[in-house]
Amino acid sequence: MINEAVLLESRSLRDGVVDRTHVIDEVKALSLLPDGMHVTTAMVATYFEVTETVIRAMVFDHREELESNGYRVLTGSELSYFKQLSGIQSRTASLALFPRRAVLNVAMLLRDSEVARQVRTYLLDMEYVSRTHPVDNSVHSPSADLFANLDERIDRRITDVLGKSVVPMLNALIESSGEQRRDLLSVREDIHRVQRKLAQHERKLYRLERAGEQRPLSGVMASMDAMNWREFEQHIASLLRRDGCTDVAIHGGSGDRGADITAYTSDGRRLVVQCKNFAPYRSVWSGEMQKFVGTKTLHRADVAVYVATCPFSREALDIAVQVGVTAVHRGLLEAWSAGATLQVLR
Repeated sequence: MINEAVLLESRSLRDGVVDRTHVIDEVKALSLLPDGMHVTTAMVATYFEVTETVIRAMVFDHREELESNGYRVLTGSELSYFKQLSGIQSRTASLALFPRRAVLNVAMLLRDSEVARQVRTYLLDMEYVSRTHPVDNSVHSPSADLFANLDERIDRRITDVLGKSVVPMLNALIESSGEQRRDLLSVREDIHRVQRKLAQHERKLYRLERAGEQRPLSGVMASMDAMNWREFEQHIASLLRRDGCTDVAIHGGSGDRGADITAYTSDGRRLVVQCKNFAPYRSVWSGEMQKFVGTKTLHRADVAVYVATCPFSREALDIAVQVGVTAVHRGLLEAWSAGATLQVLR
C-alpha cells in the first residue's frame, strides 16, 4: 500500500488519484458556492480546519500543480460574469476558486490538518483496493443487479454515517478520554476496517458496472467528451426539457441558420442555443461568439445560450456579457448536467 508520506512528496502519485474527488465527502461534507462546483479560500480553510493564511501559503508553494487541477483567480469581467451566473455577492476585486479536484489536491499537500490526513487515509485505502482486487467479469441476472444497486445505496449510507458522524465523535472522545482511550482507539480502528470493506465493495460494484458499458468512462464530462456532435445536441436538448423548456427542437446541420436548438423557457421566452462539443484544451474565441450574436438577432431570441465543452476566451466572455448571451463553459456544463439549473432558465 502507498505510504502517506510518499503521497505528500510525490506529485506523480497525487496526479494518479486526483480524480477520486468523491472521497472528500466521505470524510466531511464540503459546502459549495451556489454554482454547485467551486469553493473559496475561506471555505477550503474551514473544511480542513486551518487558517486562510495556511491555505494561501500552500497555494504559493504549489500554484502550478493546483492550477492544473482547476484552481484559478477571477478578476475583472470574468469575475463579474461568474457573480452573475452563480448569484454570489462579493465586493472583492478578485476571487480564488477551487473546484473539487483542487480541494482534493489540497488534502494531499496539507501536512498539519487532521481532516486532510483522514482524506489521504481514505484515498489510499481506495487505491489499495483498486490495485489488489481483479475485475469481476461474471454475468449477473437483472435481479442480481437490482440487489447490487440496493447494496451500493446501503453501503454509501453506512459510509456516510461512519465518516461524518461516528468517526468525528470518536475522535472527540479520544481527545478527552483517560482510561478508556485504548478501548476507543480500538473501536476506531474497527470502524476504519469496516470503511475499508465498504470501499472494497463499492469499488467492485463500480468495476462490474464499467465492464458492461460500451464506453468505459467515468464522470459526467468524460461521457460528453465521447459524444459526437449529434449526441451532444441531444444531451443539451434533454437538459432543457428537464428544466421545463417546451417545443425543444434540434436543428443541427448546415440549414440551422446558426441555431443548433430552439425552444421556449417555462415562462414563455424564446430560446436559441449553440452547441460546441470541442476538445477541452481549446477555447471559444471572440469571432465565434460574435457569429452567435448574429444568430440571436436573426431568431429574435429572448434568451441565448452558448454551450461548450471547453473554456471561453476573455474576449468572448466580454462580448457575451455585453449582449446578454449566457456562456456555459465546461465547468458550468458539468454542474448543469449533474442536476443544477441554469440561472437564465429559472
